[in-house]
Order: sequence, then C-alpha cells, then structure tokens
Amino acid sequence: FAVELFFMLCTAAIYSLIWEFKFKKYPPFISSSIPFLGHAIAFGKSPIEFLEKAYDKYGPVFSFTMVGKTFTYLVGSDAAALLFNSKNEDLNAEDVYSRLTTPVFGKGVAYDVPNPIFLEQKKMLKTGLNIAHFKTHVRLIEEETLEYFQRWGDSGVGNLFEALSELIILTASRCLHGKEIRGLLNEKVAQLYADLDGGFTHEAWLLPGWLPLPSFRRRDRAHREIKNIFYKVIQKRRQSQKTEDDMLQTLIEATYKDGGPLTDDEIAGMLIGLLLAGQHTSSTTSAWMGFFLAKHKSFQEQCFAEQKAVCGEDLPPLNYDQLKDLQTLDRSIKETLRLRPPIMTMMRMARTPQTVSGYVIPPGHQVCVSPTVNQRLQDTWVQNMDFNPDRYLHENPAAGEKFAYVPFGAGRHRCIGENFAYVQIKTIWSTMLRLFEFQLVDGYFPSINYTTMIHTPNNPIIRYQRRKH
Repeated sequence: FAVELFFMLCTAAIYSLIWEFKFKKYPPFISSSIPFLGHAIAFGKSPIEFLEKAYDKYGPVFSFTMVGKTFTYLVGSDAAALLFNSKNEDLNAEDVYSRLTTPVFGKGVAYDVPNPIFLEQKKMLKTGLNIAHFKTHVRLIEEETLEYFQRWGDSGVGNLFEALSELIILTASRCLHGKEIRGLLNEKVAQLYADLDGGFTHEAWLLPGWLPLPSFRRRDRAHREIKNIFYKVIQKRRQSQKTEDDMLQTLIEATYKDGGPLTDDEIAGMLIGLLLAGQHTSSTTSAWMGFFLAKHKSFQEQCFAEQKAVCGEDLPPLNYDQLKDLQTLDRSIKETLRLRPPIMTMMRMARTPQTVSGYVIPPGHQVCVSPTVNQRLQDTWVQNMDFNPDRYLHENPAAGEKFAYVPFGAGRHRCIGENFAYVQIKTIWSTMLRLFEFQLVDGYFPSINYTTMIHTPNNPIIRYQRRKH
C-alpha cells in the first residue's frame, strides 16, 4: 500500500508539472541577452517608449526582467483593473515600497507597518485634510506665493521647477505641519529636505539601503536631523496648554482603534511622509503646467480672464469657494496630469497567482501600471499627444474607460492627498497668473528627465513678464 501510495503521489506531481508548463499561460516574456541587468538600460533610457513598443508587440500584459527582478506591466483600462481592484494580501504594496519609504519616513509608519495599521494612519491624516482646513489653506498659500515671487523682477528668465519645488515645500509646511515647523524652515532645513528627498531614486529602489553611497548617507543624516527638529516642536506643543487647528494638532490628538495615541516618532514620520509624498507630485505638475500654458498662450489668457470673471476685475484675495469655479484652470491641471503624471509607475508585489487577460501572473512578480502610458493610448484618447484642456468639456474624454485616467491612482488605492494637491496647485497658479505672463525661451519646451523616479522637466527655464493691471 505504501509503495502504491508513493507512486500515486509521484504520478499526481508529474501531471501537475505537465499542466503547469503546458496549460498555464504566463504573460509574454521579453527576453534579454544581458544577464541580471536584463532590460534595465533600455528601460532607464526611455521607459515610456520601451513600454509603448512592448504594448504594440505583446498586448496589454507582458513581463521582463531588470536587475534580477521580474516586472509585469498591465497596459490599458481593462488590464489595470487587476491592480486597482486588488486586495493588499494578493498584490502587496509594502513588499515594493518599503525599501524606498522606510529610510525616508522612518520606522513605524507608512509601508513599514502591517497594512491595517497603515490604513488607520491614513485615516488620521485624511481627518486633517478637510474642507474646513482647505478654506484657511488658500489664504496661507496665496501669502506664501506672493512673498516668494517678490524675489523675481519685472521680467527675466527663471528656473520654474526649482522655484515651484521650493514654494511647494514652504506652502505644504505652512498648511500641513503648523506654524512652529514652518517658522523653522530656513535654508539649512530646506537642504535637509532636499537630502532626504534624495532617497527617492532608482538606486534606492533597486539597491540595498545599507550600501555606503553618498546619497544614502545624506538621506540618513537628514532623516535624523529633521526628526530631532520635529521632536522638539511636538514636545513643546504637547506641553503647551494652547491647541491649534492644524495637522500637527490632529495627529497629537489622534488615537488608534485600541485607544493608543501616536508616539512622537510616529507623528514625526507621518509629517515627513505627508510633506514629501505630496511635494513631488505638486511641484512637478505645477512646473509642467507652466510650460504647457506658455506654449499654448490661448489657454493661459483664458485662465487669466477667468480670474477676473470669477473673482472680480480688481482681483481681490482668493477664497476657497472661488476655486471650484475656475474651470479652465481645473481642466488645464487635469490635462497636465494626463500628459505628465509625476509618478510613471504604480507597483505591487504578487503574493498569490493573479489571472488577467487570459494570463496567470505568478507570485514574486512586481505588477505595474503606468499612468503615463495608460493616459495617452491612441485607442482611448482622441489626439492623444495634444495638450487640450477642452477635452474635459465632454462627458467621456477617455471613451468612458474606468482606469484610463489614473494620476492619483484609483479605487481603494486612490491618493488621500488629491484634494489638497488641487487646492495647492490652483491657488499657486491663480496667484502666478495674476502676477506674470509666461513665454517659452526661444520656443524651448523641456524634454523629460527619466533619471529620477519622478519625471521632471529637463533644464526648466521659462521667460516671465510682470503684468500691469
């Protein structure tokens, strides 16, 4: 009986292997002649072109390797639904993002904790990102923007991305961190933020964090110093009898479901995450929109005329209720996010086999969706490469496809900072349009910098002329 049972088990195993290799259909695999590196060089040089060519040849699902890892991309709305509708236990976020975020934000927050804890932390942050706060944020952002651009003269050429990156940090800190932390934001602290931000690189994503790279050392030193600054502010606020209506106070008063409060370390980490996670997206989007509006002057002038029509001929200070009526500006932001979404790829690690478009993605694959590719597919978007904010005047600009437009993610994975980002960008650009006219410098429109994980503009110089009202 034992011998018969052994042979039965062996036979079953053999049939299982035969079925596995003959009948289970894995996604098309793009082979490479370069061991280990795989397609890292070609992808790194021009990732969008690489993915679009693969889509044309292999269809909506395909796999390839880079630096010893296998990536499976889902292109198009139907295929992307797998990622956006997935549960974390099947397509896991921590397995992919923790190596990037933990050295920057710190332990005990974001992707360094079990997903249920992370969801509780996100809910705490979302509590502070409400309309009541947004109404006060508009005034603060406008004040910061006016003060910042006092340093620009009546006309000249400026580095738009550099300026907006600095301004986004200032406005986000003023609105989200509280007045104490904003008051400490000098050039030294700004450099610490920049060094910490340097942790979001391809090297940090692909290489072990303990390697003695200069950027890793600067990141770790900046993390320690910023945390120490935040600890002092948090402790001072805790000891004070006064309360403020800001995000810092929200986190100090927040509790987990079990009644436990956040530690100072958790609050500091969440404040860092809140600032840096939104800084990339808002500064990159704001800069790209400036170049689109400079190139398409008719939309720039429509946006300026809209300021007077909505807010008044004398352009009084902005208020939150006016932002929703700035529809041309709103459509311009949407179209910028379509053509230049700051995050090129959203990723998850497959922990269980996943079926999509007739293929089975095995555990261990990094499953990816590229908003950039999805948002300019020819079979989804009319005149897909044109900057045309008016396409959103139509009811179904993307042929009604659910996951064709995903700059902030979708479904259960949608970004909680989306509404704040719109308030921030709308307020900053409303103020800038009132101050300046923008033109391209000798017709120069920036190419895309693919060397960073956030696709920023190369050599982002722009010509400005102060308006005379």
